[in-house]
Amino acid sequence: MVLSALEKAEILVEALPYIKEFYGKKVVVKYGGAAMIDEELKARVMQDIVLMRYVGMNPIVVHGGGPEINQLLKRLEIETHFVNGMRYTDQATMEVVEMILGGKVNQQIVSGLNASGGHAVGLSGKDAGLITARPMNPDGHLGFVGEVEKIDPGVIDTLIEQEYIPVIAPLGMDEKGQAYNINADLVAAAVAVAVKADKLVLLTDVPGLLRDVHDEASRISQLKLDDIPRYVDEGVIAGGMIPKIRCCEQAVRGGVGRTHIVDGRVPHSILLEVFTRAGVGTMVVP
Repeated sequence: MVLSALEKAEILVEALPYIKEFYGKKVVVKYGGAAMIDEELKARVMQDIVLMRYVGMNPIVVHGGGPEINQLLKRLEIETHFVNGMRYTDQATMEVVEMILGGKVNQQIVSGLNASGGHAVGLSGKDAGLITARPMNPDGHLGFVGEVEKIDPGVIDTLIEQEYIPVIAPLGMDEKGQAYNINADLVAAAVAVAVKADKLVLLTDVPGLLRDVHDEASRISQLKLDDIPRYVDEGVIAGGMIPKIRCCEQAVRGGVGRTHIVDGRVPHSILLEVFTRAGVGTMVVP
């Protein structure tokens, strides 16, 4: 479908109130799922983030990289096992995680943003003490799987002041210099709180929160914090959606204005959620 000049103008006018509302505001985007694998989707996400920057918003990207980690572990014949659904991370696995998250994937995203006209800089949580981590399980049952203890947003603020787009790998470090692998959703929520972001956007491979998982038309477009316990009890919030909703809840309770669970398989899903009335995901609000 080819849009006329008038239709394009009407789209811009619809976006104007949102551009005004979020001008100068910080928006944390957790980048993961199919949008990191499909080349066409990947290119569109890069365009979305760069466009946000050029209309006056301050995007901050936090990314995952699970599939790439799995591929390299398999090639190196490093066996891993799971504890309660989480990968046990020994020292050898941790070295692979650092190579992939802090190296390959991080720099691919930086390159993609720069190729789309942005000015991106790659970081890991180890840079400038950005993320202080602690073991998620002090008994050692998960190895070097960590959780966020503290975020020091100084390096992020410095980059934003210089009009760069920070791209953060979810690696943390404890006071002894030991590195930890941290869930990217958890890092994104913690970063959003620390930088006082106005929005947190989680890119996923689902349409949002559905009342009926077999019916995409049952999407809940807006979820209030008070409704979360009821939906958990009813089984509406279940499985992999639980940690994502909890991350959104953590961010909102920490002062982030709005959080969004967005279907990254939809082209330009970030722009549709941020700049249009309809949106394409679930927004979690106070």
